[in-house]
Amino acid sequence: MKEAVKEAETHKMTSYLSFLLDGEYFAVNVAKVIEILEVPNITKIPRAPEYMTGVINLRGSVLPIVDTRIKFGLPKIDFKVDTCIIVLDAEVEGETTKVGALVDAVLEVFDISEDKILPSPSINTNYNLDFISGMFRADDGFVMLLNMDEVFSVRDVQLFNNSNESQLDDEGDYGTEMHND
Repeated sequence: MKEAVKEAETHKMTSYLSFLLDGEYFAVNVAKVIEILEVPNITKIPRAPEYMTGVINLRGSVLPIVDTRIKFGLPKIDFKVDTCIIVLDAEVEGETTKVGALVDAVLEVFDISEDKILPSPSINTNYNLDFISGMFRADDGFVMLLNMDEVFSVRDVQLFNNSNESQLDDEGDYGTEMHND
């Protein structure tokens, strides 16, 4: 009986949403994903960090939008037809906040057994290894599994919360809009 329980634990399946950033494959646990959006007009926030693209109105709530490429030290996102926003729950020091992550393209949802997840590389990588919870081998190479709670810092959450508290101007807008045509 103990052996059957132990085997079931070693083959626990987890679902991930995969996406592209600068030609590389990434994935995030679907438990963190709220929804996927087409890219609407994004309102810029003055003096925000470069990775903070701006905010959008999501059903009456202010949603901060992060250029995930810049956050990971990659070139700024080039808006194309497949570019989209993954709305995520991120938890930093016990505080949960919603954030929109701009990605080049969403690919698919897949299940993977925990025993197939490899540890993060320990040498020479283009990415902050704190963000990567592991990786696995796919047909086209490796997929990096992201720990979204590590992607965002306490400073980020404070910035997101400040953007959520922004006051509307007289015309009901947040300020300058960035059009993604």
